[in-house]
Amino acid sequence: MELVVRQLDYWVTTYRRTWKGSVVSSFVMPLLFLSAMGIGLGGYVDDSSGPRVLAGVSYLAFIAPGLLATTAMQTAVLESSFAVFGKFKWNKVYSSMTATPLRVVDVLNGNLLYVGFRLATTCAVFLLVLAAFGVAGSVVGALGALLSAVLVGLACTTPVFGYSAWIKTDSSFAVLFRLGLIPMFLFSGAFFPVEQMPDTVEWLAYLTPVWHGVELCRDFTLGTASWWPGVGHVAYLLVWVVVGWLWARKTFERRLVGASS
Repeated sequence: MELVVRQLDYWVTTYRRTWKGSVVSSFVMPLLFLSAMGIGLGGYVDDSSGPRVLAGVSYLAFIAPGLLATTAMQTAVLESSFAVFGKFKWNKVYSSMTATPLRVVDVLNGNLLYVGFRLATTCAVFLLVLAAFGVAGSVVGALGALLSAVLVGLACTTPVFGYSAWIKTDSSFAVLFRLGLIPMFLFSGAFFPVEQMPDTVEWLAYLTPVWHGVELCRDFTLGTASWWPGVGHVAYLLVWVVVGWLWARKTFERRLVGASS
């Protein structure tokens, strides 16, 4: 664990020199989405009997926690796709790390720790924006939403780590983005209840980790969280984290150990 924590200094130092490049994707875009869709479009939705359809809440209050969860997903995929693939293919950072006493699993866990740091900071800033819009809920609810967003981000991170180590060319990310990221962003319940979709699509949404994260964040910000549904959402997301980590460890070791041998 000491070797894992030591790597955080490297990742944070790198981020301190490059953070300006992530401002738009991490902060500005969610703010624009919240303003345009939560307030702009939300005004029309609320005027057309939106609160009756959305369980008695305004469209802004409905969409805000959904955007928090999808922001965590987007941050996770951003930090786990090209950023990971490049360290195998282009700048060989992982190969340099494994030339030291660091094991492959240490490299993997150290990078995951940094992604957790990115998720926590990005989602914390977004929660401050939600508080400014008056939809963050209580302090306890905001903290629960933050932890939920980090968890759904990690549930997306570990499988994408494995995918990034498994693929041979960066063109393979087109499949991930078009068939994974975009559909989950649009059909995870962030913008409308998934019950309004056809049954087949509805059940596909239930299988995605993002829907569970959206539900958790929404329950916490609205103050409607209950024990057993929350446990179910958390357990399902943890399965994604663990299974994704096992796959990432296998693909990391195959790529790094196989390359060195």
